Amino acid sequence: MRVFVTGGTGLIGSAVVAELLGHGHTVLALARSDASADAARAAGAEALRGGLADLDVLRSGAAGADGVVHLAFANDFSSPEALARAVAEESEALAALGGELVGSDRPFVTASGTPHAPGRAATEADPVPTEGPVGGRGRAVTAVLDLAGRGVRSAAVRLPRTVHRDGNGGFAGVLTGIARRTGVSGYPGDGTQRWPAVHALDAAVLFRLALEGAPAGSAWHAVADEGDAVRDIAAVIGRRLGLPVESVPTGTYGPLGPIFEADQPASSARTRQELGWRPEHPGLLEDLENIRP
Repeated sequence: MRVFVTGGTGLIGSAVVAELLGHGHTVLALARSDASADAARAAGAEALRGGLADLDVLRSGAAGADGVVHLAFANDFSSPEALARAVAEESEALAALGGELVGSDRPFVTASGTPHAPGRAATEADPVPTEGPVGGRGRAVTAVLDLAGRGVRSAAVRLPRTVHRDGNGGFAGVLTGIARRTGVSGYPGDGTQRWPAVHALDAAVLFRLALEGAPAGSAWHAVADEGDAVRDIAAVIGRRLGLPVESVPTGTYGPLGPIFEADQPASSARTRQELGWRPEHPGLLEDLENIRP
């Protein structure tokens, strides 16, 4: 299968590209810079220059592919306005990609996030939020899944709060970055809230499985660790960096503060049973031991 991948040179995307290439697929990777194009080619993929805002480029990539995997996102959480712009950009990109695939029965797999289910672990049957700081992403992903009724084998791989590799990535990576800047390994609230996590190499396998065989309109959970307490995550970060560990104001995390403070464990029982997905790589707390001062 020839697969068009957006975000193919990031922490998750590079793992997905390697997974696809390792299982006989070819990859056309969207590259927004010369450096990204070089990285894509070095990995064994073809490169298509452009960014998420280049809708004609996206349509061109999708038109020449047997399937699409979407992973790109601006990841600008510096302000509510910046986050809103990133969400709007992605929403338009998803609409352009999906529109190109209508009536083709080709697979379209997009990244999403695990939802919040108060008092329990979220499951694949729970809806993603369509309100709040990232509600626009939920609405865009829901629109992608609705393409199942228009001849697109659409699917969403819901990623947990931390997708990690070698001690980097995800919300835990944000905590590490803030700890380095402030000299405190902090956590919001009392730190008992739980974040699910997955190793990037395990997430990559699920993206491939969804691309190859997930039913149209389906959602799957790339969750290996159902939920580690944020205080425990911060404790490992603090120990590795030699910094004190303590609660800090929720506002420390900007527009992500309310999300950081929420208890949000997630299950992947259905995903494991129906797609045969089996995480094999280190869990988050073990992987964070790779952090270097």
